[in-house]
Amino acid sequence: MTEWKAFTVAVADHVARVTLVGPGKGNAMGPDFWRELPEVFGGLDADPQVRAVVLAGSGDHFSYGLDLKAMGGFLAPVLADRALAKPRTVFHDAIRSMQAAVTAVADCRKPVIAAVHGWCIGGGLDLIAAADIRLASAEAKFSLREAKVAIVADIGSLHRLPAIIGEGNLRELAFTGKDIDAARAEKIGLVNDVFPDPAALIAAADAMAAEIAANPPLVVEGVKRVMDQRTAPAVAEGLRYVALWNSAFLPSEDLGEAFAATFAKRPPQFRGE
Repeated sequence: MTEWKAFTVAVADHVARVTLVGPGKGNAMGPDFWRELPEVFGGLDADPQVRAVVLAGSGDHFSYGLDLKAMGGFLAPVLADRALAKPRTVFHDAIRSMQAAVTAVADCRKPVIAAVHGWCIGGGLDLIAAADIRLASAEAKFSLREAKVAIVADIGSLHRLPAIIGEGNLRELAFTGKDIDAARAEKIGLVNDVFPDPAALIAAADAMAAEIAANPPLVVEGVKRVMDQRTAPAVAEGLRYVALWNSAFLPSEDLGEAFAATFAKRPPQFRGE
């Protein structure tokens, strides 16, 4: 068994349980997460004993999203010398690598059920958008918050969620960066069902995964491949475009202000510069 830093992985009765374990607060997504995610799901994809996957978070939350402190070096090259091609190229490659990590979840031939409790913010929403089915506990909250920190979401939410929640709902979440609760998430189709508490949520996710695993595995794989054929090409094109967009336009005074305000725990003052 591989020892992961950002995940635990357990397989029983043809169902894999993948659990986010940090090490950042609220299972925030730092370097370990981005490095290990495609390895974890690549391994599950290749494992003939796995027929379905349950993806959950440890502790009180699913994920706070990108670990800004741990990933500070990710933005540093392009912000330090924004006019030159080299740092922009390095930044573009980093975005594409992070996109590929989440796409490994979408590309896994085994259906993935995301079980969300607590907060699911930013990158957490990118991650569950790549799952096949999303379930939540009653206290779960969701936020596509990138606009509030002067970033165009670039890891997949803007490309995968239209087919899940519709254009109007996605634009509302993306433009406002607002938080929504589990009831609203269920209403717009972000989650299939809501359960009273995290224990009931996990029990339901496990039961659904077992139901999937009981079906002929090659047929289930075929269903997923056929359904993905409708959306995967558009998602791939959109990811390429947003990586180029952010490589060109992400650096701004507003981005620096967003980071400064976040660390100072004060409201940001955006000037559109």
